[in-house]
Amino acid sequence: MMLDRPLPALDRDAPPPGPEPRHKLLEVRNLAAKFYTVDGVVNALNGISYSVDKGECLAIVGESGSGKSVGVLSILRLIPSPPGRITSGSILFKGTDLLTLDDRALRDIRGGSIAIIFQDPMTSLNPVMRVGAQITESLLAHERLTRRQARSKAADLLGMVGIPRPAERLGDYPHQFSGGMRQRVMIAMALSCSPQLIIADEPTTALDVTIQAQIVELVKKLQAELGTAVIWISHDLGVVARLADRVAVMYAGHIVEQAPVDELYARPAHPYTLGLLGSLPRLDAGGNKKLQAIGGLPPTLLGDLRGCPFEPRCRFATDRCREQNPALAEVAPGHTVACWHDRLGHRDAPHEQ
Repeated sequence: MMLDRPLPALDRDAPPPGPEPRHKLLEVRNLAAKFYTVDGVVNALNGISYSVDKGECLAIVGESGSGKSVGVLSILRLIPSPPGRITSGSILFKGTDLLTLDDRALRDIRGGSIAIIFQDPMTSLNPVMRVGAQITESLLAHERLTRRQARSKAADLLGMVGIPRPAERLGDYPHQFSGGMRQRVMIAMALSCSPQLIIADEPTTALDVTIQAQIVELVKKLQAELGTAVIWISHDLGVVARLADRVAVMYAGHIVEQAPVDELYARPAHPYTLGLLGSLPRLDAGGNKKLQAIGGLPPTLLGDLRGCPFEPRCRFATDRCREQNPALAEVAPGHTVACWHDRLGHRDAPHEQ
């Protein structure tokens, strides 16, 4: 076959192509939030920063009370006010700061460009509304569809998430679905308006392990097919390993470590991350290895905090840890950690057994 024009000459001196540039969909910068209670001011978020790329899954992990849910609810300004209040920072979605939008503009974002899946579908779904009505409500609010078109799309969505006889099930109430099926309904609702970002706030916590695995595989499949970015909130590192591209570890309202998922599991750099991974059963560790526990109790977030928040529970703590809270610093490409041991050059100190 003859070409109608010559091929361009190769530039043999040109540098090899580098990694593809990141396309940031969401950027959270120095976000802080407080709750004003009768007992005092609770510092729920203390200047957290992270980003999510288009089509990426970012997992945010940490124990209860670490600020995971408050952080993602703040993206859509869903924390109760009062007593909660975002006190500083910015949340850029496609370059627009969501904290500056009025209520009407924010309603267009909620459920449209950004959707959320809550932890317990039984409390998130309206028990006296049929499932079909709850899905079509979002479609009618955000898309120019007739009721017939919205109902047809709702049936398609239920079929997409694996609910059999979807057209028939539109007329059922939430209590007529099992726990796993209710969570699938929540995922269908989240996907209804083709969002660019889905926030999943511990969506598998109340489910048994078999249903958990099904939900995780469903999210992975839909993410691959639709290109939707996901923020997955969890305390289950086993689930995170199967789903996430990157992981942010939270403790006491701070992000203490961020890394690609493989890097984090292979080379954890913060003592808290090491403790979380040490408490996870492993099939390759042999039958005699005991699970490790993190000693002590989570810190109170009341009042002014000083020093590293993990210091009271850390076996590597020094006087500097008690006086100064370290900021995140890069220890490997794409891997940041807030720990003074790395600052002092003891890169392997937190890994001692």
